[in-house]
Amino acid sequence: MQVKTGPVADIFPSEGRARRILRDETLLVLGLSLGASGVSALISFIGSVTKPGGLKDQAATLNASAAPGRPWLDLAWQLFGIATALVPVALVAHLLFREGGSLRTIGFDRRRPGFDLTRGAVIAAVIGSTGIAFYLAARGLGFNLTVVPEALPGVWWKYPVLVLSAVQNAVLEEVIVVGYLLRRLGQLGWTPGTALLASSVLRGSYHLYQGIGGFLGNLAMGLVFVFLYRRWGRVGPLVVAHSLLDIGAFVGYALLAGKVGWLPTA
Repeated sequence: MQVKTGPVADIFPSEGRARRILRDETLLVLGLSLGASGVSALISFIGSVTKPGGLKDQAATLNASAAPGRPWLDLAWQLFGIATALVPVALVAHLLFREGGSLRTIGFDRRRPGFDLTRGAVIAAVIGSTGIAFYLAARGLGFNLTVVPEALPGVWWKYPVLVLSAVQNAVLEEVIVVGYLLRRLGQLGWTPGTALLASSVLRGSYHLYQGIGGFLGNLAMGLVFVFLYRRWGRVGPLVVAHSLLDIGAFVGYALLAGKVGWLPTA
């Protein structure tokens, strides 16, 4: 008996079909993650600029309580949010595995911990100091909302959750916006310069909820991160740097808000 295996084209996709598959895959990954966040941030930004008064008189709050007055339920929601935000990273790992690779392909592994930690710490130190100055200047000029990095209750799990949230942000953004996106855009034939610009604009777009300053500051950070990724071939140092930056912002705000005059509060 002859077994029908289907058209040869179904088994060995043509080059054009393979490109469409990669394009659609990339759009779906972004639509489930940071691409959707970019659209959400744009809508939020439009809402902010159409309100009476300047941007600096408005606030964007991160890491807020999900169940006020119910600490254990709040903790469950916080952990649920962190875990589900990482599902697109698991999807990317699956897609890389299907093509014969893994997250190791983009340098997100434990092969070089010393390299990742030292370089990540240096990046965080350089960007962190300039980033604070840029944020304060942008807010002072009316280009940024007041960013409230955390508004969690003073319970025992507050700081562990802030650290986990920072690491989740770093893994999600650097794996998808740098490692995965640059790989797919390269496979689709994009030039290095165009891919760099696309990755950086995407990073800026989902920070638009902070205002123009948030967009420009993160666009610049994206340019630096893509350059370093291409130089080192590893997402690891970028994840470390981003984690340290967000830990500094979240935990630093929790410790200093209302205690120092230079830190804006809502």
